[in-house]
Amino acid sequence: MPFHAQAVKQNRIRFKFRFNLFSSLSIPFLLVLLLFVLLPFFFIVFYSFARTTDSRLYLTLDNFANFVSDVDFLKSLGLSLWFAFLTTIFTLLIGYPVAYFMAKSSPKVRNIINILITFPMWINMLLRTIAWKQILDDNGPIISLLKMIGLNNVHIIGTDFAVVLGLVYVYLPFVIIPIYTGLVKIENSLLEASMDLGANRHKSFVKVTLPLSIPGVISGITMVFLPAATTLVIPKYLGGGLARYRLIGNLIEDYFLKANNYYAGSAIAVVLAIVILFMIYLVNKCDRTVVKEKKNHKGKKLTVEKGAKA
Repeated sequence: MPFHAQAVKQNRIRFKFRFNLFSSLSIPFLLVLLLFVLLPFFFIVFYSFARTTDSRLYLTLDNFANFVSDVDFLKSLGLSLWFAFLTTIFTLLIGYPVAYFMAKSSPKVRNIINILITFPMWINMLLRTIAWKQILDDNGPIISLLKMIGLNNVHIIGTDFAVVLGLVYVYLPFVIIPIYTGLVKIENSLLEASMDLGANRHKSFVKVTLPLSIPGVISGITMVFLPAATTLVIPKYLGGGLARYRLIGNLIEDYFLKANNYYAGSAIAVVLAIVILFMIYLVNKCDRTVVKEKKNHKGKKLTVEKGAKA
């Protein structure tokens, strides 16, 4: 057999072995994906189009029509998206400087900050939310301190501030980690080249660091906006109950667990999923635009105005 033909045959055998090995190793993952992701999602979509009358099941669009035309539902959806938007903005404003400081710190300081950021994530979110409720409650330490300085009619629990504070506290690590990961991948040679061409630190940050960290920022936005829009626990405890802050996640919970109306709850879940997927699509589109611009400028020299001063 010619050497070339023998090499091709050996490569085919190796590829077949690797493919079979990969297929066998992926079976548990595929089973978990089917049972715990795809199958429940299929039932939710099916129930959203279903309704029972006289013990008969039929498909209809009434579930969607009822809730899209419901003012309370639209208010809950709008309030959920508004809180998710505020949470995303504040986590970015706080998380980016922290991630930048971590990327520029020594390994020892970096590890300490990393532990401080990730340690609260090891504790159940319900316990952390209840702890914040005790801190912000009318009998808590913050209100007691405010009363000592003459502010007697201040209430934190049941306000927008309390809900946003709880959301920012819970989801802040989900912004810091991807931004930090993107910042540490930026080569120092790019910043040194910028400085050699006359740019100061501020100009180098705006022209080099910030654009290259955009993928990490977009990843953080995606990781925060989705869970913040569907949160259940935080508005229930920090919002002073569901009378005022009845977000979309709480509405879905009520239909599934209290009213036993799986059809209405599924319809709301599908509508929420469509809205969130559309927003994630817009964010990812912006990410692809940034990557495309970086590729278009790849190979070009870094142009910075010479003689720039702080």
